[in-house]
Amino acid sequence: MERVRTIIEPSLAAMGYDVVRLHHSGGQRPVLQVMAERSGDGTMSVDDCAEVSATVSALLDVDDPIRGAYVLEVSSPGIDRPLTRLGDFDRFAGFDARVDLGIAADGRKRFSGRLLGTEGDRVRLEMEGAAVDLPFRQISKAKLMLTDALIAAHGQPMPLEETDDPPPRPDQGWEQGVRQQGSIRGPDGE
Repeated sequence: MERVRTIIEPSLAAMGYDVVRLHHSGGQRPVLQVMAERSGDGTMSVDDCAEVSATVSALLDVDDPIRGAYVLEVSSPGIDRPLTRLGDFDRFAGFDARVDLGIAADGRKRFSGRLLGTEGDRVRLEMEGAAVDLPFRQISKAKLMLTDALIAAHGQPMPLEETDDPPPRPDQGWEQGVRQQGSIRGPDGE
């Protein structure tokens, strides 16, 4: 997936989009999922998905890093989005998340709690009233948990710029793109 990221990320960044996650699944009908959002405000409309889909399709048709036919699926991260970049853990501080580690820490691999942000390269979670620090590089999967606070915050402006100000509380709200999907044909025209 790093090769695909290297091919598409510069063009999408120039268009004003951030790649949130890339995922390739196999099977009889392989799917390449590109999860993206607007760099400025974190939103993603159906038209944005179509624009990203057309661009990614053209870029991958030229370089062709994936063998065989596949379905290209472009979507927004959605409200209970994955947390894939270190900055995501600061951006969504105050909300509940589930974090899975590839290597156990303190005898466990799965942690759930309120995000406290980051300190250096460590993700901080509040679990049962205590702060837990998890090494970002060991996180295999993380996502926001769908809660009333997250739902209530949906639709409010979401800060993306780095500032010295503390992040807003969940009751102040943040806007996130509504999951939209678009797909196009793979290299074989299906």
